[in-house]
Amino acid sequence: MANSGSGDSVVDRVVRVIAAFPEGVTTLPLSELAGRAGLPLTTAHRLVRQLAGHGLLEVGAGGSVRLGLRLWELVNRNSPTLELRQAAMPFMEDIQQVLNQNVNLAVLDGWEALFIERLSRRGSVANRAQVAGRMPVHVSSAGLVLMANQPRHVQAEYLEGFTDSSGTLTLEELRVLLSEAAHQGYAQLAGVVDPDTWGIAVTVMDARNRTVAAIGVVVPLREMRLQALVPALQTAARGIGRRLGETQATATFHSTELL
Repeated sequence: MANSGSGDSVVDRVVRVIAAFPEGVTTLPLSELAGRAGLPLTTAHRLVRQLAGHGLLEVGAGGSVRLGLRLWELVNRNSPTLELRQAAMPFMEDIQQVLNQNVNLAVLDGWEALFIERLSRRGSVANRAQVAGRMPVHVSSAGLVLMANQPRHVQAEYLEGFTDSSGTLTLEELRVLLSEAAHQGYAQLAGVVDPDTWGIAVTVMDARNRTVAAIGVVVPLREMRLQALVPALQTAARGIGRRLGETQATATFHSTELL
């Protein structure tokens, strides 16, 4: 693959263009897109035209650029999260029906929880997790329970590089939370992301007893019923695990112990 004068490949530049759209922003002026991608305007213009020719981007009036439907189609048709989401959805709907609050499904990607599904209703509490959004492990109950069930060397690497510029948690507090999550079988965070909410999450295990995801809820602090919530989540997690086994989706999802 040909390189630019700066040494980056065409693939590198294409990825930078597509990744330049911030969360929640669907359209950017070409000049801003080029700036966000760190590319000269002429290079960005050429790449955008080529990507638009394949439907991966769309060029609107005045040269504005947005992600194309073809990109959405390819991502959703072939997404490694598709079978996991399909397996989890009936159980997430059951949880939401009972609680009338937010229900999340997340996987671990590096040192972040990547949310692949979220159900919420009008009147439910604030929930910062968004579909295709990320949160650092230490500010998400899903992230904590996923990390707590990783092999020791993965946890050690994570803790060694842990930093928190916001001052939300100290390293020692994080160690305690991970230890508690591993011992109890669930993680909980009260008032960390939002002072009025409580997050609880449990792991989803596959047929080979590997951690593949986490299912969790976000509820108001005043409605926290740990003894009722945890068993409900654990029942849902077991159901998801069974469905994954039936569809053999676990060939795609595995913990970082295999890395």
